[in-house]
Amino acid sequence: MRAVVQRVTEASVSVDGAVVGEIGVGLLVLLGVGPADGPAQVAWMADKIANLRIFEDSPASGAGGKMNLSVRDVGGGVLVVSQFTLYGDVAKGRRPSFSSAAPPDRARPLYEAVADALEAARGVFGAHMVVSLVNDGPVTLILDSPAAPGAP
Repeated sequence: MRAVVQRVTEASVSVDGAVVGEIGVGLLVLLGVGPADGPAQVAWMADKIANLRIFEDSPASGAGGKMNLSVRDVGGGVLVVSQFTLYGDVAKGRRPSFSSAAPPDRARPLYEAVADALEAARGVFGAHMVVSLVNDGPVTLILDSPAAPGAP
């Protein structure tokens, strides 16, 4: 499982001009699912995202504005958007290959499980979406879950 996590002051996702998910301060998560991913990767990814310490303490805390707080600590929201293109391979040719992404019937329940575990707002799986965000910092991280046992 692969995620691009962005700290935001606000983010939203729209389908056909209608907002289907939005948050204020929090995390925008673009989530891709690999073919060997399963419940262990869901649990790892949800826990990692929920507990990432990427929000700053107040300077008055004595910690000097360091990133010590998680999205839970700051009461922030999470918006999860499915993004199979995170598994795009452009090593050969000019058009990406997506053969490393899980097929939709396998990816959808795992994507939903991560969003559910995070109690997150979300996009519409498989839809053409317009994502808007204000990246804060900017802080952007890429997370790759440990591979499933026996996965290539």
